[in-house]
Amino acid sequence: MLQTLRNAWKAVDLRKKILFTLLIVLLYRLGNAVYVPYVNTGALTSYFDSMQSTVLGLLNVMSGGAFSSATIFALSIQPYINASIIIQLLCIAIPALERMSKDEGEEGKKKIASITRYTTVAIGLIQGFAYYMLLKNQSAVYGILTADGESIWGAIVIILTFTSGSALIMWLGEQITEFGIGNGISIILFASIISRFPGDVSQMISSASQGITPWWVTALMLLGALLMIMLIVFINDSERKVPVQYAKRVVGRKMYGGQSTHLPMKVNMSGVLPIIFAQSIASLPATVAAFAGSTGWWARTDTIFYAILYFLLIIFFAYFYSTIQFNPIEVANNLKNNGGFIPGFRPGKPTSDFIKRVLNKITLFGAIYLGIIAVVPIIISHFSETAAKSGVSLGGTSIIIVVGVAIETMRALEAQLMMRNYKGFLS
Repeated sequence: MLQTLRNAWKAVDLRKKILFTLLIVLLYRLGNAVYVPYVNTGALTSYFDSMQSTVLGLLNVMSGGAFSSATIFALSIQPYINASIIIQLLCIAIPALERMSKDEGEEGKKKIASITRYTTVAIGLIQGFAYYMLLKNQSAVYGILTADGESIWGAIVIILTFTSGSALIMWLGEQITEFGIGNGISIILFASIISRFPGDVSQMISSASQGITPWWVTALMLLGALLMIMLIVFINDSERKVPVQYAKRVVGRKMYGGQSTHLPMKVNMSGVLPIIFAQSIASLPATVAAFAGSTGWWARTDTIFYAILYFLLIIFFAYFYSTIQFNPIEVANNLKNNGGFIPGFRPGKPTSDFIKRVLNKITLFGAIYLGIIAVVPIIISHFSETAAKSGVSLGGTSIIIVVGVAIETMRALEAQLMMRNYKGFLS
C-alpha cells in the first residue's frame, strides 16, 4: 500500500488527482462545522447523548458527527444512497429505464444519473422536513430551537439548508469520481466514519481507565477489530479461479491458441455496497420512528429484529450487485466466440449454467461473510450492557466500510498506475 502511494505521488497527474480528492474531503469536513441557523447545538448534543443506541446514533456516525450538531451536511449521503437504490431497482422493474441504462450507452447513463440527482433532492426535502419535526418535537423539553426557528420562515430556512447540504455532498462526490481517485460517495462516507475514530478510541481508553469498562473488555474489542480487519482484507483478495482452455487454431502456417488460463470470480464481488445499501433500507423504519419521537425497540439499532432485517438485506443486495456486475450468459458467449471453453462443459448454455452455479455459491459465501461481520457486533451489544455503552454495535459496520473503501480506493489507484504504464509503453 505504501509503495503504491509512493509511486502514485511521483506521477504528476495522479498526484493532482490525490490532492484534488483531499481538497474535496477538506471542504466536506469544513462544511460539517457550519451550523444551521436557529438551532441550539448544545441542547441538541445533550439530546443525542441519550439516543446513541437508537438509529439516530447510527445516522450520526455515518455523517461524521454532523447529524447531532445540525450542520449543513447533517443529512450526509443518505438521500443520495436512498435515491440510488430506488432508481436501480426501478431500472429492473421498468423496461423503459432498463433500456435507457443498457441500450443507450453513455447518454443513457447520463439520463439515469440526472434522474438520480432529482430524486436525491426530493428525498433530501423529505428527510430535511422529518429532521426539522424531530427538532421541533424535542424543543419543548431540551430547548433545541430558538423562537425564530419555530416560525414558518425559520422552518423553511432550516429544511432548505439541510436539502442544499445533501445536494452539495452529492456534487462533491461526483467531482471526486470524475476528477479524483475512487468512488466519491464512498470516499465521503469513509471520511465521515474515520473522523470519529480518534474520539471513539479516546473515549474507550478513558472508560477503561475510570473503571466504567473493564480493561479486558477493551482489549478484547481492540483485538476483535484487528482480527476483523485481517479477515476483511483476506476475503477481499479471495477469488474462485475457473479453469479456461482455448482450442488450437491453424491460420495459414501458424497455430494460435491452445493456452490454459482461468476466469477469476471474486468472493466479495460487490465490495461494501451491500453493507451501505442494506444499512440505509434497514434503518428506514427505525428512522421514521425516531423522527416521530419514539424511543421503543423499533427505533433502536441493537435489537434482534434490526439485526435479522439487516442480515437479510445484505444477502439480497450482495446477489443484486453480483447479478448486475457479472452476467454468466455474456461471459459464456464471449468464451465461445473466442474459442475458449471450460473443461468438462460444452460451450453455450452448459457453460453459462455452470458459471451461474459457481457465482451463486461464492456470492452466498461472500454475503454471509458480510452479514456476520456487520450483525455479530449488534447481537453482542444487544446482550451486553457494557458493549452497548461502548458503541460496539456500530463498530462492525464502520470497520467493514472503512476497510472496504480503503481497499477499493487502493485498487483504483493501482489500476490508474497500470494504465499509465501501458500508455507510456505504447507511446
